[in-house]
Amino acid sequence: MPKVLIADDVVEECPRTLREGGVEVDNKGKMKPDEVKAIIGGYEGLVVRSAIKVTKEIIDAGSRLKIIGRAGIGVDNIDVDAASRRGVIVMNAPLGNVTSAAEHAMALMLASARNVARADAQVRSGKWERNKNVGVELEGKTLGIVGLGKIGAHVMRAAKALGMRVLGFDPLLVKERAEVLGVELVEWDRLLKESDFITLHVPMTEKTRHMIGAAQLKMMKRSARIINASRGGIIDEKALADALAAKTIAGAALDVFEVEPLAADSPLLKLDSVVLTPHLGASTEEAQVKVAVDIAHQFVAYFRTGLVRNAVNLNVADPSLSPYLKLSESLGAMAFQLAGGKPRDIEVTCAGAIGSFDTAAITGAAICGMLAGIVGSEVNIVNARIYARETGLVVTENRRKDAGNYKSLLTVRVGTDEGNRSIAGTIFEGGQARIVAIDDFDIDIRPSRHMLMMLYPDVPGMVGKFGTVLGGGGINIARMEVGRDARGKQAIVLVAVDDPVPPKLIEEIRARIELKDIKGILLPAE
Repeated sequence: MPKVLIADDVVEECPRTLREGGVEVDNKGKMKPDEVKAIIGGYEGLVVRSAIKVTKEIIDAGSRLKIIGRAGIGVDNIDVDAASRRGVIVMNAPLGNVTSAAEHAMALMLASARNVARADAQVRSGKWERNKNVGVELEGKTLGIVGLGKIGAHVMRAAKALGMRVLGFDPLLVKERAEVLGVELVEWDRLLKESDFITLHVPMTEKTRHMIGAAQLKMMKRSARIINASRGGIIDEKALADALAAKTIAGAALDVFEVEPLAADSPLLKLDSVVLTPHLGASTEEAQVKVAVDIAHQFVAYFRTGLVRNAVNLNVADPSLSPYLKLSESLGAMAFQLAGGKPRDIEVTCAGAIGSFDTAAITGAAICGMLAGIVGSEVNIVNARIYARETGLVVTENRRKDAGNYKSLLTVRVGTDEGNRSIAGTIFEGGQARIVAIDDFDIDIRPSRHMLMMLYPDVPGMVGKFGTVLGGGGINIARMEVGRDARGKQAIVLVAVDDPVPPKLIEEIRARIELKDIKGILLPAE
């Protein structure tokens, strides 16, 4: 039974869902990093929210760790690079707080437009200054939405319901999707110049850090207001404070900050034109339950079936492609073992029906199979590309429509300093994997844990000779397939055996048969 540590405050529905799914749970509540580091070695899974920083030291201490789950969207508090290097999957729960985050962005927008926070403070202090709190309406105004994912799209719908004109900026959004959403995609500078309100809904990356700075604030209308309920650091807070103080823009509303809690000496605290809330975007009763249950269900699915959902450091294959992941790993391992030598490059070609999908995970599986023979069990589908970069492996991915006689065909070619080997395979109806080609030889055999490949002249009596040697050595043949390029020329045989063929038997076969090549093959375990 897998064990999961919950190291942050989550609702009871999370551990209950995990236990109902057959997972052992230790719900410790909010923990300190050193406390987590001291015990994480005994767990396969870790669940956190945003309070704790999951550092490289914690991840390295998690010798059994397979998965880290964030009960929420942002994973800024998790060292994703360190997790990827260790082959640990990092998941989030991106849908549970969509409504809460979008509604809070709208609340901030309305609060800024109508000076709600300032007026509330004045009334509480005994003042009644209506004339100093004249606001603006949203109807008829232009809202610029930066990032049109699920939260941005939700805000867009709410804004349109209030009669706002909506502009959008999102480099990842295609024109067709924008048309479905009903938003006008514009260039960055135009959004800054034309918007009366700007709301940010993008992740925190090196590209988005300080994407709103002094230069961008100068481009905005003096009457404009900016809202950030996404991630801290997207706005340069010093530049924003300067712009608000100089009345370069009219106002701002922030739920997230570069450093949280907000420092007591922050210049933003001295400005009454900014609304400040303490990272409340996901702080609704409904959102806390949704994200906790979502991450628990994702853990259960992973531990039960290996299904990965909402991983931030893994290209997840379409479920219909799952059989091809195992096949790809086997083809990568076989091609490399047959080639021998120092790895140089790998080429993965997905043809036919599978070529119409995102096949990045299939390529990752082939790399994993190939490199397992070099770096051992440390490599998996999560960190395979990292190891590929570190070993200087050149990776090529191809997709094409034509699969010849097959509905789908997967081909893995491995190049080393000793030459190239190419293996092709497919999945038949019912999920049966088949190896259907080795280099230019047609063949048809199910992959097996232990196999033996031999290349020899196509003459009578060869099967009897190597069969006698294997039988005499106690090696049982489970399946066998012979292919040849032409009668009387070269033949290839692929033999599935119950146990690995020891080197002394391979040498005995060499002595009995005129071989061009012979290789023992070890494929990944089922």
